[in-house]
Amino acid sequence: MEHTPNKAAILKKFNDLCQDTLMETLGIEYVDVDQESGTLVATMPVNSRVYQPMRILHGGATVALAESVGSAASQLLIDPAKEVAVGAEISANHLKSARTGMLIATATCVHKGKSSHLFQIRIENEQGELISMVKLLNFIKARK
Repeated sequence: MEHTPNKAAILKKFNDLCQDTLMETLGIEYVDVDQESGTLVATMPVNSRVYQPMRILHGGATVALAESVGSAASQLLIDPAKEVAVGAEISANHLKSARTGMLIATATCVHKGKSSHLFQIRIENEQGELISMVKLLNFIKARK
């Protein structure tokens, strides 16, 4: 019988891997997961660490949040001992900005193939307003 890690164990593993990375610098935290569907949720605070010169949310920080949650979500759908997911293309539409609060990014797999995963990542503010819609394509490669 194969052991499937519980939600808390998965979130702890993902958050532990963020130490000394861009995710830690930006304050990204994984907060919810549905392993079966490959859905992963992460948050990022909006503060001066993610501002652009006009003192509003930097689009690049938003994309970093999206890529972080989408890439991690691919890990839920592969055998990490045999495969690795690598980002291949990302596209973002920024619809609303923010100066404060918390962003919530939800990565949902829309295509799970043998060699690629396509994710839609919705980034919303705490009021549920859509900040950015992001598409991320990950290639799945054999681990060498």
